[in-house]
Amino acid sequence: MYTLNIIGNALTGALTNQRTARKAKLLERDLDQARTIQKSILPEHEFKFFNYDLYGISLPERVVGGDFFDYLQAKDDKDRLAVVIGDAASKGLSAAAQALYVSGALRMGIEFQTKLSTLICRINELVSRTFTAEHFVSMVYAEVSNSDNGLIFYVNAGHSNPILLRSKTNEIERLPATGQILGPFPEEKYRTEFVLMGSGDLLLLFTDGIVEASNDNREMYGEERLIRKLQEHKARTPREICQLILEDVQVHNRMLDYSDDKTIVVIKRSR
Repeated sequence: MYTLNIIGNALTGALTNQRTARKAKLLERDLDQARTIQKSILPEHEFKFFNYDLYGISLPERVVGGDFFDYLQAKDDKDRLAVVIGDAASKGLSAAAQALYVSGALRMGIEFQTKLSTLICRINELVSRTFTAEHFVSMVYAEVSNSDNGLIFYVNAGHSNPILLRSKTNEIERLPATGQILGPFPEEKYRTEFVLMGSGDLLLLFTDGIVEASNDNREMYGEERLIRKLQEHKARTPREICQLILEDVQVHNRMLDYSDDKTIVVIKRSR
């Protein structure tokens, strides 16, 4: 009996290890699929739209993340470009699912000739019905047009305020929230605002993982440091600006017990 018990325990352990290994393989496969799906919703980094040069990049903290950005154009209207950046509140696969859902809804919604504020209201209602209140999404939706005066309409749904750098004066303007985060407030009304971009001006959109990146002393990277970097490199291309800022953030972010997804988009009016 003693020998049989040893054999039985050994077999049980071997079977348990096999099941664990199979589950690990399945989980790895699912994560690979999730990563592939998430990559599919992100656009090419670089984009050219009339007098504007754009560059965006997203770095998930885990295999997949809740940050996303996109460039959206309706099939029948090539004179408008929507630039979207968002951040789902949850982590990992749950956040990636939210990002995929909102991104898909926006891609469908852009095809309808709908007022910008109305579109965001409908997205908010969808998020509210689909996810629980703690699984909210913050987002900025900026619409660039082929206009001589550099007109940009935007809605900021509780997201980090985009930063507008005036190239000639080096002055900074912020694009504040025009409504609350998406999800918990299904009746929320979103206000559409606008700004004018001059030649050489830069518009920086980012998620909170950029400014909240912390070092060993728990000092956050912060908005002021981000602004200084933007001013320092304003003459460079959007690609170079994004890469230099992210490099500086990553060097600063030495706090291993906390890190968040990091996403940044730069829009530059070239002329």
